[in-house]
Amino acid sequence: MSDQASQTQVVVGDDSDRGRYEAHIGDHLAGVLSYVDDADGNRVLQHTVVGDEYGGHGVGSALARFAMQDATDAARKIVPQCTFVQGWLGKHPEHQSLVAHAYEG
Repeated sequence: MSDQASQTQVVVGDDSDRGRYEAHIGDHLAGVLSYVDDADGNRVLQHTVVGDEYGGHGVGSALARFAMQDATDAARKIVPQCTFVQGWLGKHPEHQSLVAHAYEG
């Protein structure tokens, strides 16, 4: 693997203590997708933040994809409050079955 490829590989995990999914590139925190669980057990995806230097590296998409897989694995529905996630879902309609309902804020 080239140095450039290893620098742009996005690794995502769940930091449940902080209520967020975290994306790392190498040793650097590249972005986060914050969440809370509502009274119905749905995961409300609140806000995606990607560091300026990591824009265009697929960090936001990796976070959204991870959130969808996490919801699938936990048999949980999501509520897409985050506008990035809303747009991502528009491009990936195969995940619409995970949406509990549209965000009403």
